[in-house]
Amino acid sequence: MLAVCVLAISFQSCKQENTPGQTENENKELSTILENYYQERLKLYPIDATFAGDERYNNILPNNLSDAYIAEVKAFYQKYKTEIAKFDTDKLSQNDKLSKAILEWECDINLEGFDYHEELLPINQFQSFPLMIGQLASGSSAQPFKTVKDYQNWLQRLDAFNNWIISAEARMKEGVAKGYVLPKALTEKVIPQIKDLANPDLKSNLFYSPLNNFPKSFAAADKKALTDDYTKLISEKLIPSLTSLHNYIKTDYLKASRTSTGISAVPDGEKYYNYLIKRYTTTDLTADEIHQLGLKEVARISAEMEKVKNQVGFKGDLKEFFNHVRDKKELMPFTNPQQVIDNFNAIHEKMKPNLEKLFDMKPKTPFEVKRTEAFREASASAEYNPGSIDGTRPGVFYVPIPDVTKYNIYADEDLFLHEAIPGHHYQISLQQEDTSLPSFRKTIWFNAYGEGWALYTESLGKELGLYQDPYQYFGMLSAEMLRAVRLVVDTGMHTKGWTREQAIQYSAENEAEPMQSIIAEIERYMAIPGQAVSYKIGQLKIRELRTKAEKELGSKFSIKEFHNQVLESGCLPLKVLEDKINIWIKKTK
Repeated sequence: MLAVCVLAISFQSCKQENTPGQTENENKELSTILENYYQERLKLYPIDATFAGDERYNNILPNNLSDAYIAEVKAFYQKYKTEIAKFDTDKLSQNDKLSKAILEWECDINLEGFDYHEELLPINQFQSFPLMIGQLASGSSAQPFKTVKDYQNWLQRLDAFNNWIISAEARMKEGVAKGYVLPKALTEKVIPQIKDLANPDLKSNLFYSPLNNFPKSFAAADKKALTDDYTKLISEKLIPSLTSLHNYIKTDYLKASRTSTGISAVPDGEKYYNYLIKRYTTTDLTADEIHQLGLKEVARISAEMEKVKNQVGFKGDLKEFFNHVRDKKELMPFTNPQQVIDNFNAIHEKMKPNLEKLFDMKPKTPFEVKRTEAFREASASAEYNPGSIDGTRPGVFYVPIPDVTKYNIYADEDLFLHEAIPGHHYQISLQQEDTSLPSFRKTIWFNAYGEGWALYTESLGKELGLYQDPYQYFGMLSAEMLRAVRLVVDTGMHTKGWTREQAIQYSAENEAEPMQSIIAEIERYMAIPGQAVSYKIGQLKIRELRTKAEKELGSKFSIKEFHNQVLESGCLPLKVLEDKINIWIKKTK
């Protein structure tokens, strides 16, 4: 999310370099403000602290739907916007200039977001608080359940979550009155999710899960006290509140849900979408420019797909080949979900020798592959959850396997590169482990850079010894096509009046994804407008910068050093990254 100041330099040199006129005190003062920003932000966003491995706020869950909280966050960003403006950019080191620019962007983009009423659409089927809390409640995510204190922390968080549920129902009613409501297709997907969370059978309720996994070291008295407290909270508060929310959503809210598809249908929807494009791509691209770029990329990738189709000797057209790949029994070889996990680990082993040729920066944080939790598996995509900053909790690549007999492996090599290594796990872990970064930059996330990097790494498969099977290479093309199609359908739905069905049809005509996945993807774009266009925008920029460096540096080009330059400063807005690479090219020449 970003795009303001454009000063960039390699971190190795910026740590020692000050511009004339800078005083040591100014640097220390800025460092103090940056650290204060980070620490104060953790209190406002304690879930972020938990995922970062900072356990100080593991019992806190602010009600981000309340007017008081919204006012507090707004004041927070305004305060640091004012604080950071006091520093004369010309008197800062290059590193501090970059930090200042990033914090200015963060404040500006978040303050601009208050012009829109996101609190009136608090729940969707893809990305919302109930899904996050459910994931934490499972005990297999970032929330720890190792000590009695951990269990007590989670109990307090659940109590606060109960308040959030009550507020969500009230905000959704307010949203209905003001015209902020989900499309009907999304509401229908939310209903069973909330129903699962409201499961009236106490011992099989998701929120009871931690009680089934007490550490052996717990005393009997502690187990009894915690069981009593959890039972009371879940039975007397959570289940009734979630049941009320579920009943409301499946009746009144469903009736009020809109038949329109795009976010342009809500008040100020068109303006809001333009804001989301800016936030997610960190560029000033317009929706129409992105749409046209998407059409161009779809045509280019289609031509590459034709080559693979001909290579394997398939005689039909490309759309028939998509069906052939979707339904090919040899590409669905598994009978046990563990075989899917084992296959990803085998891909990792296969590429390890070649990683040395492309990268000399590697994270210390451990990594593992896990199956997505059952309660969210049906509508989940494969995803990466970062490890803790101190590296004690591994990064996790989650894979949904709702029906292993229908699990198609044709894109598994590509998927591992993106979600795991050297995609998200390398980039995020290296950023978190970098001691030269101020704290707030260790966890900052800009979609166009982070997802752009992950999509760029998909193209490294042949260099890493993968894609030897033409179907796996087709999997890479299919994944890239998915991101190109996103440019077309996301802008189509949210600015050009495309319906959900039109978007599904366009995707089905151009992608090899199974129909169930296509529908889930389209509904994801409906739920979080603008996010999906950031992948291709970021990837194209990184690929463009690599091509430029290869051309201008010739024999002096080092792929390891190029990757270092992209990765070493953490997440950056695309304009800052571009300036950084241009400076490196100039210095290397």
